[in-house]
Amino acid sequence: MTSLVAVAATAENNCQPSKWGKNDEIGAANLITQQSVLQAAKLIKRGKVQQLGMIIDKDTPAFGARSLSLQIVQPGHEFGRQPFPNGFNYNDDVFQGWFGIGSQLDGLSHVGHHGVFYNCFDGKDFVHITGVTKMGIEKVPPFATRGVILDMAAHFGVDYMKGGQFFSVEDVKAVEKKQGTPVREGDVVLFYTGWTDHMYEKDPQVWGSQEPGISEEVAHYLAAKNVVAVGADTWGVDVVPPQNKGNIFAGHLILMKENGIYILENIQSGSLVRDKAYEVLFVLGPHRVRGSVQAMINPVAIY
Repeated sequence: MTSLVAVAATAENNCQPSKWGKNDEIGAANLITQQSVLQAAKLIKRGKVQQLGMIIDKDTPAFGARSLSLQIVQPGHEFGRQPFPNGFNYNDDVFQGWFGIGSQLDGLSHVGHHGVFYNCFDGKDFVHITGVTKMGIEKVPPFATRGVILDMAAHFGVDYMKGGQFFSVEDVKAVEKKQGTPVREGDVVLFYTGWTDHMYEKDPQVWGSQEPGISEEVAHYLAAKNVVAVGADTWGVDVVPPQNKGNIFAGHLILMKENGIYILENIQSGSLVRDKAYEVLFVLGPHRVRGSVQAMINPVAIY
């Protein structure tokens, strides 16, 4: 027990406060400004709108123990009761489940290292079973910024990358150059690997147990670019099995914990790649459930 306490203390002592101040709770979302929104809006050329969220249900593969259950009920209608004299009736949804299913936003309170989270916030001070009191999803401002889609599958000349395959900084730079879409400060960067388009229905067990993804060096590269969020058409963005044995979800720690950069998972960008829409206005308004650490999302690309 003493050794675990020592490790946690070391992690906290080595933590670097955010460049946006010791009380900051929104990280890289600070980069979205009125000026950047106006600049991103200029990317709308064709008047097309594309949903990037996946349809989910009780059978959707999900990480770990996550699941969902949906029931449709008619409260007050039991046994033929008529709750309103004019015959008005309605259906309601009862949802039981986890927010981390399907297309999702990982908030900055989702991932820590030895109990220490973004901006050196100590988990024991703000994480409660009833919700977090810092960095909850309700604090995340709406995203309206430049979205860059990098087609990594095309770069490797395949329909889809394989599970456990990762790409390097050199690979990313090559795609940026080929597409003419350099990554810039304030961007949302979305990687297309083809993994979900080709494996999700074909073999959901394999799809959810491994994935292609970013290398640790790519995470550092994007952090140095000061992006707002990094996403992929995979369930975890990071490569699984990991690049370095035992260092699972290293990109999450580099991006989220160390730099306040959000993670976007299961983003369905295949339609954009097929339309060669590599640069879009990316719009996202996550739910505002106080104290939650993840959100089911359906981002929109406008171009």
